[in-house]
Amino acid sequence: MLELRPTCENCNTALPPEATDARICSYECTFCADCVEHVLQNVCPNCGGGFAPRPIRPVTNWRGDNYLGKDPASTTVKHQPVDAAAHAAFVGEVGRLAPQRR
Repeated sequence: MLELRPTCENCNTALPPEATDARICSYECTFCADCVEHVLQNVCPNCGGGFAPRPIRPVTNWRGDNYLGKDPASTTVKHQPVDAAAHAAFVGEVGRLAPQRR
């Protein structure tokens, strides 16, 4: 079950469950689309993977209790601003590779 983390790990921008600009890597590291594009260059600073849009959990119980009311979003903030110089060096190492090849 995805945690649906509440904020961008870099800039701390709010990313509520319905946010269409939330991006996650395969480890659920969560960032806003602006940081993924302009700061991270689609390289996760924690694992080196790429990002995908975070799915939006339905708010309505359409079927089988699979909805936000039963499985609410996380309220735990994970704010770890990225060190720009260190990340630039990391991107230099792995950024040339497509995410599926990292």
